[in-house]
Amino acid sequence: MNKSARTAIHILLILGALWMLLPFFWMVSTSLKTQVEALQFPPNLFPETWKFLNYIQAFRQVDFSRYFLNTIIMTLGTTLLVFVTSTLAAYAFARLQFFGRDTLFTLFLAMMMIPMPVYLVPSYVILSRFGWIDTFFALIVPWSVNIFSVFLLRQHFKTIPQELFDAAKIDGLNHLQILKNIVLPLSKAVLITVGIFQIATNWNSFLWPLIVTHSDAMRTIQTGLAYFAQAESTNYPLLCAASTFTTMPLIVLYVFVQRQITESYARTGLKE
Repeated sequence: MNKSARTAIHILLILGALWMLLPFFWMVSTSLKTQVEALQFPPNLFPETWKFLNYIQAFRQVDFSRYFLNTIIMTLGTTLLVFVTSTLAAYAFARLQFFGRDTLFTLFLAMMMIPMPVYLVPSYVILSRFGWIDTFFALIVPWSVNIFSVFLLRQHFKTIPQELFDAAKIDGLNHLQILKNIVLPLSKAVLITVGIFQIATNWNSFLWPLIVTHSDAMRTIQTGLAYFAQAESTNYPLLCAASTFTTMPLIVLYVFVQRQITESYARTGLKE
C-alpha cells in the first residue's frame, strides 16, 4: 500500500473517530450550559456561560451516592459470578469430551437470539416467589451467567496447545488444577475483556433494575438518570451533567485496558 492510500485511510479513520466522539462532546458541552442556552436554536457549540455547578446540583438533586454504591455492588457481584461460571463452562465445552457437547453448545449460543422481553415476565414471577424483588439477589443472580463470555473464553481455551494439557495430566493434575495453574494464567487478556464487557453491561443496565427494584434505596445510577428526563420539564444541562459523571468511570477504565481488549481479540480468533 502506497503512502497516499495510507494517508487517505488515516484521514477517514480520524473523521470517523471525530464523528463518534461528537455525541460525547455535545453531552459535555450541554452539561455546562444554562437551561435557556441548551434549548436555543441554532445551538452554540460551546457554552456562553460555563456552569460547573450543574455537576454539583445534579449529584445532589438525586441520591447518586447511594445509586453509585448499589451499581458497584451489582456490577462487582455479577462480574465475579460470571468469571466463575464462564470459565468452568468454557473449559468444559473446550476441553472435556462428553456426549452431545457440540450440540449443547450450539443450543447454548442459540439462547442469545431470545430477546429480553420474552423472559422478562417469567423471570419476575420466579424472583417474586423467591422473595428477591427489591434486593441485590434480583440484581445479581439472574445475570450470573453470560453466554457471550462463555463463547469468548471457549474459543480462547481451544487455542491453547494440547501438549500443555498432556504434560499437566502426566504430572497428576486434575481438571480444576489445570484450569487454575495453566489455563487461567494464559488467558489474562481474555478475562480482562470479559470483565470489561460485563462491567459495562451492568453499569449501563436500566430496564432490569427498573423492574425488580421498588425503593430508592435499591435504585442504580441508570434509573437515577431517568429522574432528569421528564415529559415536559426535562432539565437538559443537569441530565447531561449526570450522564457525564456516570459515564466517566467506564471511559477511564477502558483507557487503561484497551490494549488487553485488542490483544484478546487478536489471540482468540474463531478456531473450531
